[in-house]
Amino acid sequence: MIPEIIAGPCVIESAELLDCVAARIAEINRSLGTDIIFKASFDKANRTSLASYRGVGIDKGLQMLDDVRSKWGLRLLTDIHEAWQAAPVGEVVDVIQIPAFLCRQTDLLVAAAKTGRTVNIKKAQFLSGDDMRYPYQKAVESGAGEVWLTERGNIYGYNNLVVDFRNIADMLHIAPRVVMDCTHSVQRPGAAGGKTGGNREFVPAMALAAKAFGANGYFFEVHPDPDHALSDGPNMLYLSDLENVIKTLL
Repeated sequence: MIPEIIAGPCVIESAELLDCVAARIAEINRSLGTDIIFKASFDKANRTSLASYRGVGIDKGLQMLDDVRSKWGLRLLTDIHEAWQAAPVGEVVDVIQIPAFLCRQTDLLVAAAKTGRTVNIKKAQFLSGDDMRYPYQKAVESGAGEVWLTERGNIYGYNNLVVDFRNIADMLHIAPRVVMDCTHSVQRPGAAGGKTGGNREFVPAMALAAKAFGANGYFFEVHPDPDHALSDGPNMLYLSDLENVIKTLL
């Protein structure tokens, strides 16, 4: 199975940022013959602090994502946090993503599935790979076009995650497409004084380890200047490094 690759900034910061990242992704697609899905969130409803930047909102965000498609011809992915968001999001994007903390929320899964779009369900930090058969069934039985499952690590004590790569093999018994979230898996949740820290230097190794365990999809949050990103900077990959990381997976 040809791997699906998802890449883009954590959150929509500006039209200029989206244009910069989308231009580079389109260039990589031409260079490597890939079909990378562009990812960005219009709202980050699960930030650590109330003072943290959340995004531009659903109306403006969906228009900006649609502009990316029109200009660069990229497929789109974004996440939702409430069931009512599914219908308008489904009119714009190709893949609706369910955040890890919300993967058991039945109404959210059903609403996303009823759009007929592909639904990417991120495995909660407190669930095993085998536990994901139940969110998967909810989405499949509610009419999703396809359902993907994504590994992103498990809670390991305070302020840390660990990846048990056996979860990938377990989820491949449930879903034909299992994605490795190579950037969120190196997070240090809440470990940076009211925001999440991370170790981006481990991202390439996370991707290769996931490949060894059979992953057939890869998720990278990227930014031209992650140290000054408004969300998830410490675990985001430099945009300039994305092509070389993808080459190692192809």
